[in-house]
Amino acid sequence: MKELAYLFLKLGIIGFGGPAAHIAMMRNEVVVRKKWMTDEEFLSLVGITNLIPGPNSTEMAIHIGKVKGNRRGLLIAGLSFILPAVFITLCLAILYVNFGKLPVVQPFLLGIKPAIIAIIFSAVYPLGRSTYKSAALLIIGLISLILSFTGLHELLIMLGAGFCYMIYRLMNGGTVISRKSDIETNIGHSQGKHKTADKDRGMRGKSKGRKIQMLPLLITGYAGTTASVGHLFFIFLKIGAILYGSGYVLFAFLETELVATGILTRAQLTDAIAVGQMTPGPVFSSVTFIGYILQGWQGALFSTIGIFLPSFLFIALLSGFFHRLKSSAVFMDFLTGVIAASVALIAAVGITLGIESITDWRTALIAVAAVAVLFLFKKVNSVFVVLGGALSGYLLSML
Repeated sequence: MKELAYLFLKLGIIGFGGPAAHIAMMRNEVVVRKKWMTDEEFLSLVGITNLIPGPNSTEMAIHIGKVKGNRRGLLIAGLSFILPAVFITLCLAILYVNFGKLPVVQPFLLGIKPAIIAIIFSAVYPLGRSTYKSAALLIIGLISLILSFTGLHELLIMLGAGFCYMIYRLMNGGTVISRKSDIETNIGHSQGKHKTADKDRGMRGKSKGRKIQMLPLLITGYAGTTASVGHLFFIFLKIGAILYGSGYVLFAFLETELVATGILTRAQLTDAIAVGQMTPGPVFSSVTFIGYILQGWQGALFSTIGIFLPSFLFIALLSGFFHRLKSSAVFMDFLTGVIAASVALIAAVGITLGIESITDWRTALIAVAAVAVLFLFKKVNSVFVVLGGALSGYLLSML
């Protein structure tokens, strides 16, 4: 339990870059450095997590904790990953309320973002080798990658990939669970070893201007320009229970629930988005910022509990269900297709962040240096890459 707490506290502190980067860092720790599971077992958690609503990097932490320490591990890993981001966000909210502005961190982010891109691609390469073991899976991955740039929702891409591969396998005789075929048997092996049970949501950061398709949410029985602590809790509980997609989908929900109803100003939402981007850990910690500026300490506490509580409940309650499904050859084929799309979506995040972040020779130099370090020293701790990128960005910004 101490090892779980230490690992996910560290990841919660250095986890810049969004869900794809978080998952890449988790793989570096639990697969490469600690060897708690294989790439195939890790991928099975990725695939299942993408099918569950909520913040998927947080749910990955919860899942890994469940594998290593059952329900105690579930709580310890999840809370350890969330709390650093919540604490940092709360401090920024206090500064914001008292001084009316956020601290300047741009010079450090100049170097962190290129380093994060390197971390993402250092994970995509081995995950891709473990996933794309047949031409059919490779084609599904490439199509998923292309579709990710069309604006199609990530959940639809993953579900489509799952059904396509399932149909393909049925047309070609189906999967025999006892046979080593693609990655299915490796995924199933993790159950006997760890007693495990397995949603960004799509894992990809898009530009803030992206049009997001979603159903409007209504605050039942409530109208006005202020929200009580109880109202905030239920708003965020509802969002946490039904949200699929990247952190930008969260911001679209907040626009509908809070700005459109007059509870939050657009300027405050913009600042909350900035906080989500400049702090490590899950971007969902932005609601801590919102809760504090609306209702102080109580608002921050109950908003945070509301947004993250569904993730813990989903993993705890659905793990047994997914464990039973893994005995189904048809479900394993479906999950294999979902995993193929998931790896492609992680790659899409890296490409998108690269286009947005590598804008001059400084950022290009940091990215190349980070890639070299990660590929030459495969067991290097991600914390050194992130801190090295931050320091390099600060120093190079002076030139």
